[in-house]
Amino acid sequence: MRVCRFRFDDLILTGFYGDDVVIPLDQAAEMYSRETGCELLLPSTEDLLDLLPPAGESYALARELDAWIEGLDVMDRDELTIPCDEVRLLVPLPNPSKLLFLAGNYAKHVAERGGTAAEREETFPYVFMKPPSTTLTHPGDPIEIPTASPDQIDWECELGVVIGRRCRDVTEAEALDYVAGYTVVNDISDRGFRPNPGRKTRERDKFFDWQHGKWHDTFCPMGPCILSADAVDDPQDLPIKLTVNGQIKQEASTAEMVFPVAAVIAFLSQFVTLEPGDVIATGTPSGVGSATGTYLKPGDLVRATIAPIGTLENPVEAEAEEEF
Repeated sequence: MRVCRFRFDDLILTGFYGDDVVIPLDQAAEMYSRETGCELLLPSTEDLLDLLPPAGESYALARELDAWIEGLDVMDRDELTIPCDEVRLLVPLPNPSKLLFLAGNYAKHVAERGGTAAEREETFPYVFMKPPSTTLTHPGDPIEIPTASPDQIDWECELGVVIGRRCRDVTEAEALDYVAGYTVVNDISDRGFRPNPGRKTRERDKFFDWQHGKWHDTFCPMGPCILSADAVDDPQDLPIKLTVNGQIKQEASTAEMVFPVAAVIAFLSQFVTLEPGDVIATGTPSGVGSATGTYLKPGDLVRATIAPIGTLENPVEAEAEEEF
């Protein structure tokens, strides 16, 4: 089951996602009640977590409705659908309390950046954060090249893990029981950010330049939907692909992670309480632009795909002038 948020006729709605179409949840529930004679009391909600495992109040009803839609003939299903080009897809989670990102979680990506990945038993996941309110970017909205540092803006397609139930100090064996679903995240990165060029060099400048280069506005496109956790047998068996202007830049599998999803959740929960709606982006495979000195520029089109979740598409533009 894939669920999404979208704007249609000035309304923010929830629905089922189907690559090039959406199905509004309220219309689907109305047709179900009319056609089956059994009223489906699906509460109105803008929160996709309500529709997802393990704790969504309407998860069972949403799953039943999704299965019923799958059984419809093409003509009846078409009656419910709205083409995606007639709506504005929105980030699946508008206000996550935490956006957590892994650095160096694919050995080949570490190697292409000039490093050597340690074996899992010898180290631990490197985690950083992004500010949700200013980095989150809707599907279809532009990634903005910052005026302050425009020359080395890079892409990173990542599997996003959505937490569905509060957890602390969970084991790796039970970690996936706390996942609501999965989405696509593009961890846009400024490889050349050097604030205050005339500064006096300090020991930790390099690390903080790297970290601050993650924080520019629009640097976290996310979507186009959330795939429910029960539809994913193994999160370590998902294909990842990213293209820029139709040219394949990244193509890999989540099987290549150093720390798998369950291990990441278990690690974080040792010292951070994970809450419903938190998103963990699990690192990117090789194929980033910095490996070849190829970076994003205005006019580019980036498409990040993780099957069977979907494709997150964003154009690239120069930073817009702020009006106050």
